[in-house]
Amino acid sequence: MFHALVAIHIVAGTTGAITFWVPVLGRKGGVDHRKWGKIFTLAMLITGSLAICMSIMTLIDPMGTHPHMPAGYDEVFVRAIFGWLMLHMGILTVNLAWYGWLCVLNRRDHLANRTPLNMGLQAAVLIAALNCALQGWLAGEYLMIGLAVVGIATGVTNLVFLLNPKPAPLVWQKEHLKALVGAGISVYTAFFAFGSVRILPELALNPVMWAIPLTTGVLMILYHWRQIGMMRRRVVTP
Repeated sequence: MFHALVAIHIVAGTTGAITFWVPVLGRKGGVDHRKWGKIFTLAMLITGSLAICMSIMTLIDPMGTHPHMPAGYDEVFVRAIFGWLMLHMGILTVNLAWYGWLCVLNRRDHLANRTPLNMGLQAAVLIAALNCALQGWLAGEYLMIGLAVVGIATGVTNLVFLLNPKPAPLVWQKEHLKALVGAGISVYTAFFAFGSVRILPELALNPVMWAIPLTTGVLMILYHWRQIGMMRRRVVTP
């Protein structure tokens, strides 16, 4: 069952990693943007949900689910990285994909974003992030604390938007972009964090490897936020 989940997870994650670039680089709001954006969102929801399932199985039986780990990776490491960290990344991915989808779906009805599921996902990602940081500290895997900061920032900033009674015009676009680019960052981070353990184990915990998708994604978000800000000024300027 575990290997079947891994296979589906890889297919869904690869689909998301490829389709991610169509809405990011293409014309915003067009037919292709909406079509491929939906495919990307669905792929991320599946990828994140399967990651949660695999992480729970790993926490129950770390070495049974990962019997072929390279030498030097013991049960503590497997439970920390493939259990607690993957649980955090899975919840984060589902959170970002669902939140980003609702931002555009409810762009004309902000209060509709406050569904029990959406609000619950914010609480879940904050709890998962704090636990990830704690487990990383206990296991001596301090990079887990850095990734936990991303989860905390996500939950807090999402709640700021959700609890704002009347956000400024076009803010939903910034949140939509932040969330779905963030989901893209998540899937690429997962490749570097988890995939490299098997492919390039000597680089698996190198901070530079983990920082590449995060830095690239943040630069994308800041660039598009600037574009949205310029659009907003054109709209409000008489």
